[in-house]
Amino acid sequence: MVKKIPFTTANQVTNTLQEVGVSISKSTIKRRQHENEAKINLYQNDGKRKTKLQTERPTNKQQLKTTAVKAWKSIKKEETQRLPERATDPGNWDRSPFTAATMEDKEGFTDDGEEQPEVKVIGSELVDNYTVYIIEVYTGVYNWTVKHRYSDFYDLHEKLTAENKIERNLLPPKKIIGKNSKSLVEKRQKDLEVYLQALLTTFPTSVPKVLSQFLHFHLYEIHGIAAVLAEELFHNGEQLLVAGEVFHMRPLQLYTITQLLRHAKPTCINGDAKTDLGHILDFTCRLKYLKISGTRGPVGTSNLQEHLLPYDLSVFKSLCQVQICHSDAKLIKGFTSCKKTLATMTVQYSTSSLKDILVPEALEFDNWVAEGTSSDCPITAVVPKWSALTTVDMSHNQIPSIDDSVKLTPQVEFLALSHNHICSIENLQYLYNLVHLDLSYNKLSLLEGVHSKIGNIKTLNLSGNLLESLRGLNKLYSLVNLDLGNNKVSQIDEIKNLGSLPCLETVNLTDNPVTIVPDYRTKVLAQFGDRAAEVCLDNTSTTEKELDTVEVLKAIQKAKEAKNKLNNADKKV
Repeated sequence: MVKKIPFTTANQVTNTLQEVGVSISKSTIKRRQHENEAKINLYQNDGKRKTKLQTERPTNKQQLKTTAVKAWKSIKKEETQRLPERATDPGNWDRSPFTAATMEDKEGFTDDGEEQPEVKVIGSELVDNYTVYIIEVYTGVYNWTVKHRYSDFYDLHEKLTAENKIERNLLPPKKIIGKNSKSLVEKRQKDLEVYLQALLTTFPTSVPKVLSQFLHFHLYEIHGIAAVLAEELFHNGEQLLVAGEVFHMRPLQLYTITQLLRHAKPTCINGDAKTDLGHILDFTCRLKYLKISGTRGPVGTSNLQEHLLPYDLSVFKSLCQVQICHSDAKLIKGFTSCKKTLATMTVQYSTSSLKDILVPEALEFDNWVAEGTSSDCPITAVVPKWSALTTVDMSHNQIPSIDDSVKLTPQVEFLALSHNHICSIENLQYLYNLVHLDLSYNKLSLLEGVHSKIGNIKTLNLSGNLLESLRGLNKLYSLVNLDLGNNKVSQIDEIKNLGSLPCLETVNLTDNPVTIVPDYRTKVLAQFGDRAAEVCLDNTSTTEKELDTVEVLKAIQKAKEAKNKLNNADKKV
């Protein structure tokens, strides 16, 4: 008969479990001891019901191990079952698990620094002639799915035992006959879950690389992601910097770096110097060309929404060029640390406001001014300019207007704002060096007074808008290239606004109603008078035949003008 010995303190529970290499934090045990809904056996010495963990003292080492694992499983079981609900029910958080507030409140992927990843084998499926077990891995509010057959477990076990990290008899044995039978699969599913749980408790702070890859930590868990990136940069970082190539990173990797720095923990926890976080920090400090590409929707088999992950770019000290796609601009911190070095900026599918990128300080200060300028209103902040920035591409966003944040980019020469929702051209008079402007596929319908905003422009793309009149373009005397394709221009007379521009060389009017007018090309070219031969219309050079026709039209026009003058003179007489 085995004597029942009640555990009365968290220390006793911890000490007993540690005898077989099972580790649970005292805070977890204490919390479980005081939860009213605990479903483990609870006793006190006098027999009254009370919140205390009870188990049996085994008679040998193997029984000790089995009992300890069962005790660990009983503590974790209910919490594991509640994790999917906790991760998806917005009622359990201030907001949905994937909002900015929740992401910033979380210390990494776990609820706190002591919580460990958890696993549960939730089912199985038959693929070809073998059974695949479906594993759910949880780290805080995040989870992902991993699928493995028994042979994968066996290979993992062989590698771990070869490294003397675990005992050989911990894994459920192989079966030759009836290996796909329902009863065996169900039993093995439970045994494999216990096996994985035991492995994670055996390695509470540093998961072996083979186990990390088995559970896809390198894809979804911050320490695993950081270890892979650090090792890559350990081997290739210096060559990438010397070559000056664009380095691609994902928001998930940047989020990982940000969270690890917030933890204030050792930069290398697994003892492998190649995976030290310092390799990443050294590389980012010297990197000049960066591309950040996110995704919409869940990442892989996880519930991670990559475009909603916050991260900090202040670790990049030398950036000259950056491209950001599919990453919410409001969640990006430290971008302004690049102001003195950044020359080219591309932000797409990421923002609904220029201010979110150029002046994130505007969220905190209502009355701000650009450095070196003055204001009649009370000033709450003086914001430094992007002194090196010459190229800005914020196409394919949801920007409704060109706000006054462009004051901070006086050196910009190329500005692309295509595929947004801009209705008017404003504030561009502050960009004294602007020569190339792309406002295609917006909602522009009027161009009145545009010369006062972009008087020095050389290349202007206004295709895909709602323009019916070209009035306002007649004073852009520096304009060389003009694209007006896919608008609503229907009258040849509107081209007169372009005919007097002395530098204009290329004009595109394709997909406008005016193109169906008979002899459209020659009538348009005739508006340029003696410069007709110098103008390339709709990406097609002017032919000799067209020039001859233009000369005829010019002669007819002169005859009409002369006749009108004569008629006017007769009326006066």
